[in-house]
Amino acid sequence: MLLTLGITSITKKALNIIPAPWTVSAIQMIVGMFVFVPLWVLKLRAAPKLSTENVKTLMPIAAMHTLGHVSGVISLGAGAVSFTHIVKAAEPLFTALFSAVLLNQFFAWQVYTTLLPVIVGVGLASLKELTCSWTSFGGAMTSNIACALRGVFAKQSMGKPQGENMNASNLYSVLTILACLFLTPVALLIEATKLSSAWNSAIATGIEANTIILWTILSGFFYYTYNEVAFLALDSVHPITHAVGNTIKRVVIIITSMVVFKTKMTPLGALGSTIAILGVLAYSLAKNAFDKPKK
Repeated sequence: MLLTLGITSITKKALNIIPAPWTVSAIQMIVGMFVFVPLWVLKLRAAPKLSTENVKTLMPIAAMHTLGHVSGVISLGAGAVSFTHIVKAAEPLFTALFSAVLLNQFFAWQVYTTLLPVIVGVGLASLKELTCSWTSFGGAMTSNIACALRGVFAKQSMGKPQGENMNASNLYSVLTILACLFLTPVALLIEATKLSSAWNSAIATGIEANTIILWTILSGFFYYTYNEVAFLALDSVHPITHAVGNTIKRVVIIITSMVVFKTKMTPLGALGSTIAILGVLAYSLAKNAFDKPKK
């Protein structure tokens, strides 16, 4: 939870100064490589061994991982942290939809019922929210779709050989490498010509260059560390524990971001965010309590 707070707050600060979400996203991915590559080189962690076919299998997952990350950062840059996380609470809706359409898997009706408050809550929060912007909303929704597809593609790849030493940590490390290859050229193509003026504008406000660099690097470190820990946690704890922790995480992020960045929320927005968060918790608990997906 503390790592997530670090990611969102520092990323938001960096984007407020350097409005280049594609570049910030790429740097965050690149910084992650400085975490796990030394572990492989020093043999503190067994390096994965993948064939060309293994890499091809992981490509769709990595593509959705990349899109989910950069669209989430775009949403953070265009709006308030609190609003982004309210909209991202709707991710289970897309997971249920794509599981049915692409995997032909259907849950018990009680599970689908819990998605209604999520839809209503996000709708209410977006309707009159002071910090709402279409770019922020679109980025968060795109992130929802991409992250849901990432989960579905990962499910489809299960059972296929994934090489050697492909535990949860190394799986995320390989996805990070592929995401760097996908994202870096696109970021340079879109924002390379804007970086110089954005940097000069930031320096002109009195902020030191070292501070900007430090925030960007720290956000990348927190981003990679949090996601690797999340992969490990999902393997190690009960689904109910993970669901409760994930829901509490969003509540803490929304409240903390409002305090740190002094963003205001309308009464309707507060009601909507509460309904959406409770709906996500109910969805996770219901999915665990009732029968598994049926084909």
